Amino acid sequence: MSHGNMNRRQSTLTMTVLSVVLLITVVLAGFLLSSDRIQTHLEIRNLAPSWSHLFGTDWLGRDMFTRTMKGLVLSIGVGLTAASSSVVIAMTLGLAAATLGKTVDRFISWLIDLFLSVPHLVTLILIAFVMGGGAKGIIIGIAFTHWPSLSRVIRAEVMQLRSAEFVQISGHLGKSHWWIATRHLLPHLAPQFVVGIVLLFPHAILHEAAITFIGMGLSPHQPAIGVILSESMRYLSTGMWWLAFFPGLCLLLIVRAFDVLGENLRQLFDPHKAHE
Repeated sequence: MSHGNMNRRQSTLTMTVLSVVLLITVVLAGFLLSSDRIQTHLEIRNLAPSWSHLFGTDWLGRDMFTRTMKGLVLSIGVGLTAASSSVVIAMTLGLAAATLGKTVDRFISWLIDLFLSVPHLVTLILIAFVMGGGAKGIIIGIAFTHWPSLSRVIRAEVMQLRSAEFVQISGHLGKSHWWIATRHLLPHLAPQFVVGIVLLFPHAILHEAAITFIGMGLSPHQPAIGVILSESMRYLSTGMWWLAFFPGLCLLLIVRAFDVLGENLRQLFDPHKAHE
């Protein structure tokens, strides 16, 4: 292994560890910060960022740092639930397409193309609207719009695995389709499952923020990042830049951390990349 590769592996691991630490810190902060700081305290409203209020306070005197951290935890919860649901759909359809014969495969491929041809956000807004908004609407919307590309990857993986020698031998030995799927195919797909969730998550969390921002997502009483950003827009013209700047920046950092994590996990799990 050359020196450059060692360095690359080290930097990959360092970035992964940093991302994980950042995420754990945010989640802990969200849970540990007292809810009292997001109550209305009119005597300290509209304060610029300072040591006692790191991200400043808003027009009701609520501490923006606490609101942002609690908002991120809420968004991460919604994002993870939605991403996991989406990955389960992708896994099921990918496996079905590859193992249940030509007709099923054609139908699922048609479904994938159909979903990929319509912009995510349009479908998402429609589903969220039909489900009456709220966390449920967002989770169902994201779960049903983010599976197609991963389904395609899984279908290709399973097709490849099916032609592998050990699967063929199990088939000749009279093992059932179910046995082969659970013993041979699923263990190979476990890394895809983890990486899938981590890579889908940034989409989920950004779309959750976007839909909440336009008022079709989480309710305004919950301190979700989308709610915080959409409320703060009204105050930007009065020079209260910190209301949108810090929550927006934190959202981008979290999304970036998950992106880095997903890419690095993919490299660690992918034997071709690992040997480079």
